[in-house]
Amino acid sequence: MLKLANHNPFIFKPKPIEVMTQNKNFALPGNPRYQPKSLVDYFGYDNLYTFVGQVEFVALKHIITALIDLDLADKSLLKKINIKAFSSLTTTEVDEYERKVTKHDIRAFVQLLRPKLDPEVSRYLHILLTSYDVIDTAAALRFKESYEHVIRPAVETLLLELCAMMRENASVLQIGRTHGQHAVPITVGFWLSTIANRIMNNLMDLDNASRRLVGKIAGPVGAYNAYVALGLDKKYPPRIFESMILADLGLIAPPVSTQIVPPEPLANFLFAAVKLSASLAQFANDCRHLMRTEIAEIREEYVQGQVGSSTMAHKRNPIVFETIVGAWLKNKAEFSKVMDTMISEHQRDLTGSSLMRDFPTIIINLQTQLDNLLRKNADGETFLSRVKIDREALNTNFEQSADVIMAEPIYIALQLFGYEGDAHKFVNEVLLPQAKDRQTDLADMLMLISYDDPKLKKVVEAMPSEAYESLFHPEKYTGKSEETALRIATDIEEQINTQEYRAQ
Repeated sequence: MLKLANHNPFIFKPKPIEVMTQNKNFALPGNPRYQPKSLVDYFGYDNLYTFVGQVEFVALKHIITALIDLDLADKSLLKKINIKAFSSLTTTEVDEYERKVTKHDIRAFVQLLRPKLDPEVSRYLHILLTSYDVIDTAAALRFKESYEHVIRPAVETLLLELCAMMRENASVLQIGRTHGQHAVPITVGFWLSTIANRIMNNLMDLDNASRRLVGKIAGPVGAYNAYVALGLDKKYPPRIFESMILADLGLIAPPVSTQIVPPEPLANFLFAAVKLSASLAQFANDCRHLMRTEIAEIREEYVQGQVGSSTMAHKRNPIVFETIVGAWLKNKAEFSKVMDTMISEHQRDLTGSSLMRDFPTIIINLQTQLDNLLRKNADGETFLSRVKIDREALNTNFEQSADVIMAEPIYIALQLFGYEGDAHKFVNEVLLPQAKDRQTDLADMLMLISYDDPKLKKVVEAMPSEAYESLFHPEKYTGKSEETALRIATDIEEQINTQEYRAQ
């Protein structure tokens, strides 16, 4: 009987980049300027058919095993399968044969592969399969493995570095900003925790989506037509047979497919990747604004010889952070291609085929963002760890609004402890203008006004001493900022170190 093999038992993989031959094309999709080497094994052009070969190999192995069980093939055939042949063809070779001979990519691959196999084995190559059994399954495998071996480890490293920054800056005072204006105080660690929490959620979404990626071994319209016609279904239910092949690849089968897999699983995975790209861009955009000359709370490391402008020699531009934001803008546009493939005519058409070849660009842009943040210098320090937080600038910026940022607690305290009327209106229209005129802070101005206003004085005296004293210390008005930063850091560290999030 057929047996379900262990997860992904392949012994062949794409050749490591350091041993690639110079005459091969390992360019990644997208702009040649952005080519993360860590993704070449998965999306490098001449490596694409390695994954096609994996699917064909596993399918062939199971098909021959089934035929042996039905006494339609000899047991010796399994030992005659040349596994290395399945990873021997480059995309360039297949492309050339397709253009000259077949005008069909997968048929070109099959015809080129057959001479590399034992003749008794080659006759069973690609039987029961249609092109998109192979193409869609290989694509899912490519995305899943690139996530597990490249994206996920990089995101985990990034999160742990962010957690270290959150702990280091958990109590470092920073003025909060809403609508580009000073709001109420937070801490640097709290700001970072809002970013890190988003990235952790994105990672969990990606992990869940990667486990739900599907392949298919169901034939031209998804109904297992040839499988049933040959009578194989009498001994091996086709969905079980399909699931065993896909299990060997670390994938699952959808409940039903057409000539192509349902588009949602891959779209969900890529959307999770785009959301992560956005969170990285949020961090970069925050840093980019905090690097403004008039704010200067953040500094990118500048290395010897670096230039900020071709003419303004004094410039120090946030080039890394701008690159990260730009990658998100590209990914937002790339995802529109994914949405365009959500429909297909009847059991499928080819209008989305060329678009799908661009899907890896989303992962490439995402890895470009991660590479920028994690790029190491000669001392092995990542760019992120070298980002400087200027505490002097933080204090200077805070002091600009320290005399007015207590408007919120003053208004709330007045309203709670007996002020007759609209306390918010009083603070906004009376207290704040007078404090600005006298160049004093709001709490002192409140005391001055209360001396001549018995009703207001009564309200002030009704305030608990702790609440009253807090009005004079805006630097302490940070709520649970420090505790939140430490809590989020602990939660993320525990999830990553225990890999708990992968089971959710």
